[in-house]
Amino acid sequence: MMGAVMQVEEVVAALESGMTIGIGGWGSRRKPMALVRALCRSALRDLTIVSYGGPDVGLLCAAGKVRRVVAPFVTLDSIALEPHFRTARQRGTVEFTEYDEGMFMFGLLAGAHRLPFLPTRAGLGSDVLRVDPGLRTVRSPYADQEELVAVPALTLDAALVHLDLADTRGNGRYLGPDPFMDDLFAKAAARCYLSCERLVRPGELGGPPQTLLLSRMHVTGVVETPGGGHFTDLGTGRDEAFQRHYATSAADPERWETFAGRFLSGDERAYQEAVRRWHQEQEAR
Repeated sequence: MMGAVMQVEEVVAALESGMTIGIGGWGSRRKPMALVRALCRSALRDLTIVSYGGPDVGLLCAAGKVRRVVAPFVTLDSIALEPHFRTARQRGTVEFTEYDEGMFMFGLLAGAHRLPFLPTRAGLGSDVLRVDPGLRTVRSPYADQEELVAVPALTLDAALVHLDLADTRGNGRYLGPDPFMDDLFAKAAARCYLSCERLVRPGELGGPPQTLLLSRMHVTGVVETPGGGHFTDLGTGRDEAFQRHYATSAADPERWETFAGRFLSGDERAYQEAVRRWHQEQEAR
């Protein structure tokens, strides 16, 4: 497989309502926000979102796109709980399957290796098994006879991930300190779409081999989205001021309507321009 160079709108057009979509990144770090914002503008609905959740999950919940969330957490990191997700859960508008972080990773690993499940000790002795009665345990067939949690595979119809650099063939490189777990999302998905801050020609990715996180073998399409991870952290710092503005606006329906009208009513170029002007206003105060 070799990733095709695409536009944001083409990626969203390739997706369908009812899909299970994995979104890479971790909390409010390295999220494919340009693709998420385009999903919010689309007619897609009834999605199952699989994510180490952050504002990706929150925005999609606020836009009414989500039927179910599968996640170990949904956080903005410096703000403990993503406000739109909290509201959706309090109102019961989305279903939630909650896993321990380790269980979630094993679910992705199982999906990546096309296994029905993987055994792990994660979750034993916790309320995860009580909250999710659908989970099962298995007993080791060896002499130890240990009982383990059988984490079902997280198999994805599509994955959306965001990295610093990619080439036109779909190979992706990260520059920050956090490589977790985008390669697993890509491998667990039938299709993976990679957005990047900068797109280069083959042979120009450079850097140590271990920073080449994604192979074109697992990437269906790649799209250049400068600023497309905003407002999440790409290793050079999160836009904390704008994240606070987002969270504060989410707490009040009228303020959120104003926020959405200013930042989310147009395309990605309009979003980036609106953010630039907002920062100018803050600096002028």
